[in-house]
Amino acid sequence: MPDRFEPVLAAVPSQLRWIGFLAMCLGMFMAILDVQVVATSLPTIQSALDIHPDQMSWVQTAYLIAEVVAIPLTGLLTRLLTMRWLFVVSLSLFVIASAGCAASGSFGGLVAWRVVQGFSGGTLIPSVFSAVFILFPDERQALATTIAGVLAVLAPTIGPIVGGWLTETYSWHWLFLINIIPGLVAALVAMRSLPRESVNLSELRHLDIISLLLMAISLAALELGLKEAPTSGWTSLYVAGLIGLSVVSGCVFAWRSLRRSIPVVEVRNFGDRNFLAGSAMSFILGIGLFGSVYLMPVFLAFVRGHNALEIGMTMLVTGIAQLITAPIAVALEKRMDARLLSALGFALFAIGIGMSAFQDPQTDYDAMFWPQIIRGIAIMFCLLPPTRLALGTLPPERIPDASGLFNLMRNLGGAIGIALIDTIVYTRSGPLGDGLWDRLKAGDTGIAAFVGAPLQAVAGHQGEFDADTTAMLDPLVQTAATVQALNEAWLVVAVLTACALLWVPFAKKVAATAG
Repeated sequence: MPDRFEPVLAAVPSQLRWIGFLAMCLGMFMAILDVQVVATSLPTIQSALDIHPDQMSWVQTAYLIAEVVAIPLTGLLTRLLTMRWLFVVSLSLFVIASAGCAASGSFGGLVAWRVVQGFSGGTLIPSVFSAVFILFPDERQALATTIAGVLAVLAPTIGPIVGGWLTETYSWHWLFLINIIPGLVAALVAMRSLPRESVNLSELRHLDIISLLLMAISLAALELGLKEAPTSGWTSLYVAGLIGLSVVSGCVFAWRSLRRSIPVVEVRNFGDRNFLAGSAMSFILGIGLFGSVYLMPVFLAFVRGHNALEIGMTMLVTGIAQLITAPIAVALEKRMDARLLSALGFALFAIGIGMSAFQDPQTDYDAMFWPQIIRGIAIMFCLLPPTRLALGTLPPERIPDASGLFNLMRNLGGAIGIALIDTIVYTRSGPLGDGLWDRLKAGDTGIAAFVGAPLQAVAGHQGEFDADTTAMLDPLVQTAATVQALNEAWLVVAVLTACALLWVPFAKKVAATAG
């Protein structure tokens, strides 16, 4: 460990470091939870603030764009402010922005505060994962990573139940007000407990403003393009322009970064074989994790008609499986090759996702139970070993930058995964519905049972239906077509998740963490 870190850590007792780290985990948990609880209650916010439906998505989009720009800046901000002050300042801004969101009386005010909330919250996640490898010796890193990992993946799982309960019991303002007291407590505890280093504002002399702007433009354009692609079309002039702007800006940013001795973001980390493999797995985990957490509420809400609270209760199965598996993951990670555990995790995760690709309009909690259990068991093995592969062999001074890129890859994977899912649902529902009508008109009783149509109305039938029968069957066919489109999306996500296995042999073996 470099001289910079040894005296700093030696001055902080191990127990105090753990207290500070747990405070950081609490702040990260709140930032991730905030995205999900707000998503489940957007209709309530829309009604309360009289927001036009076409504008409503910007409440989430503004947060996500600011977050994705902030994540890779974690390394730069850590060098400027130190890990301790970056966390304290970011969490304090997050709390202030949460209060601002709750007090907002207009669409513009809410979006402005969401931008502040997203930017400040974006640095909290990579800060926690970099702290794992800076604060603790090797034998404690598996436990610390697991604590952070459990909270990182548990937050989206319990988000619907928390958001639904708060909105139905109190009001939408409490979606933001719940952040204030825990946030202040976590900031104060972290300020007292984390290692104290000197703020180094001299880093500003080396700041490449052009690279910073190029990175922000690239990531913001990509997020906007992915948001609009499913509805406007991937080849539309607007979407193609945004994606093109993102690619060009990103390439110029990478070129400038490689030519500078102190870049805004150290993209040279991708030259490390294990970091590249781990980041690729993180990207693919984003597709599977964000995709599955997105697909389940869509099915439960639009097909089964459940409210946010009921959706949250159904999805809680995954979170419970994660919690039960966490200590097992820690024990195995200390004793087994991280590459083998990564392969096991992604294989199980792909299977769990693929099991959901055979749903029908009547599918509910019981049929969703075992796929959720398998996914919940797998998630910790998809997060913990790849994190060690990516960050475990890097020197501590490179970890904040690397952690930002590692977490950015997961978020980008999630954004691309959701865009692909929406594209499949939007483009495939119509043709699948036409296919269902053709088979019903041919008297296919198997399809009638799948759709939920009365068998006597279909059995032996040939040709067009009369107007009354068509009106009765139409909503059933539309729902069934949506289910089939969602099944195709599940299958695509499962195949993409399985692609992580291709990266496992590329990584080099990392020493086990047992002391």
